Amino acid sequence: MRRAASLFLLLCLSTSLAASGDRPLAPLRKTTVQPAAKPDAPPLVTPPATPPAATPPAPGPGETDTTTTLPQPSSAAQELYSSAQSDLLQIRMLLRNGRTQSTVGSGFLVGESNLVLTNYHVVSQMALDPAVYTGEYVDTDGKRGPIELLAVDVLHDLAVVRVNRQGSGVFIVPEKPVKLTQGQPLYSLGNPLDLGFAISEGAYNGVVSRSFYDQLIFSGPINSGMSGGPSVTAGGTVAGINVSKRRDGEAVSFLVPVKYAQDLLRTVELQGAPPKDFNPLIAAQLLAHQRAMVARLLDTPLSIKNMGPYRVPVRESGQVRCWGRSNVKAETSYSADTMSCAMESAIYVSDTQQTGHVSMTHQYLRSPSLHPLRFAALASSQFRIDRLGSTRDTRLTGPLCSERFVHSNTLPLRAVTCVRAYRKFPGLYNFTLLTASTDNPQASLQSRLDVAGVSYDNGMRVTRAFLNALGRNREL
Repeated sequence: MRRAASLFLLLCLSTSLAASGDRPLAPLRKTTVQPAAKPDAPPLVTPPATPPAATPPAPGPGETDTTTTLPQPSSAAQELYSSAQSDLLQIRMLLRNGRTQSTVGSGFLVGESNLVLTNYHVVSQMALDPAVYTGEYVDTDGKRGPIELLAVDVLHDLAVVRVNRQGSGVFIVPEKPVKLTQGQPLYSLGNPLDLGFAISEGAYNGVVSRSFYDQLIFSGPINSGMSGGPSVTAGGTVAGINVSKRRDGEAVSFLVPVKYAQDLLRTVELQGAPPKDFNPLIAAQLLAHQRAMVARLLDTPLSIKNMGPYRVPVRESGQVRCWGRSNVKAETSYSADTMSCAMESAIYVSDTQQTGHVSMTHQYLRSPSLHPLRFAALASSQFRIDRLGSTRDTRLTGPLCSERFVHSNTLPLRAVTCVRAYRKFPGLYNFTLLTASTDNPQASLQSRLDVAGVSYDNGMRVTRAFLNALGRNREL
C-alpha cells in the first residue's frame, strides 16, 4: 500500500509541475572528494575519512594500510602506556556459528567501572544482527571475556559495552568538555592491524569544518584496528575516541569529541535495561539526523548558478562542497561541463551501508557539429536511469520509479523520480531524481539529485525544491 501511495504522490508531483509550468547515494559522513569522477556517474557514497577500526585480520587487495609501523614512542608516551595498558581492550566481533573472528577494533574501560567505550562501527554487526554475531574482549594479557552491548550513538559513531571486569581508574572521562589548545600533545591507544596494543603520539589541531557533527583533528597516525581506543592528554584525561583517518593524507586522523561519550554514558546510567533490539533505536537516531539535515539544507533557497543558457540549483555550505570539470581539451565531437556538489560526511550504518547524505550533479552537453539524431543518441547514453544501485540489495526495496515530461520553471524536462525504502529501518527512504532538458536538439542539461536516509515527506520536499529551481535564462 505504501509503495502504491509513493508512486501516486510522485505522479501528482510531476503533474502539478507540468501544469505550473534520489539517492542510492554520494553524506556522508564519511564523501570522498574526487573531482575527477566520471561526469555521467553519480558521486559515490563514501566518507572522506575511512573508519580504521573494524577490519578483517588480513587487508583485501588495494586496502593495505600504508602506515604499518608507528614511530618509536617518547619516554612520556612509554610511561603513559605502561600505566594505562591494563585498561585497554581489543573488541572482537565473532560469528556465533563457529565463533570465528569477523572484525576487530579497540575500546577502553571507563574509570573504575565495568563499562567500555568504543565506536559504533566496531560493534555494528552485533547491534544490527545479534542472532548472527556476538562479541568478546581481549586484554593486554591475552585474557578474554564476553561483552554486552548497552547503548549506541550511530550519529557520533559511539557505543558502550559492559564486561566482567573493572577498570583501574586510569582513563578519566571528565564530566565537563575538555578544553584543548592548538598543537597540544595527545596520545592515541589501541590495537593496530590486530598486531598488538600500541600508543601513537600526535597533536590536537582543531575541529573538522566540513563535518555535520564535530570531529577533532588528530595529527598523528591511527591505524586499522585502533578505532574505539582512547586519545588522551598527557595527564590521562580522555579528549576523544579514535574513529577514522584520511587515506589520501599523511597522519591526518579524527577523533570523536569526549562530550558525545559523556552524553552516551549518561544515557546508560538512566536507561535501566539495555534494548533487546537495537534496530528501532538506530532507526530513531537516523530519523532525527535526517530532520536536522533537511532543515539545514532548505533553511534558505538553493543557490543558482549558470551553465550556458541554463540555471541550476546547488548548495555550497560548511557541509557541502562543489567541484567542476570539463572535457574542453579532449578530442571529442561534443563539449561537456559538469558540476557536482556533495556532503562531505555520511552516517555509517554498516560496512555496506552509509546514509544521511545529499548530492547533486549537473552536466551541460552541447555539440554544434553533431546531427540532432546523433546528439540525441549521445544525450540518451548519458541519461542513465539504471544507475540506482543493485536491485538485489537486501538492505533496500527495489526502486519504485515515475517518469514524466514536465515543465519546471522556464524549462521543459524529462524527469524520473525513484524511491527505495529501508528494510530494517521503517520510515527511511532513498530518493533519486534524474532530469534532462528537452528544449534544444543540440544541447542538453542533465541533472541528478540523490538524497539518502530521509523520511518520505522530507524526500519529497527536497525533490520539489530541486526540480522547481531548474530553469533557463530568459535573456538568452
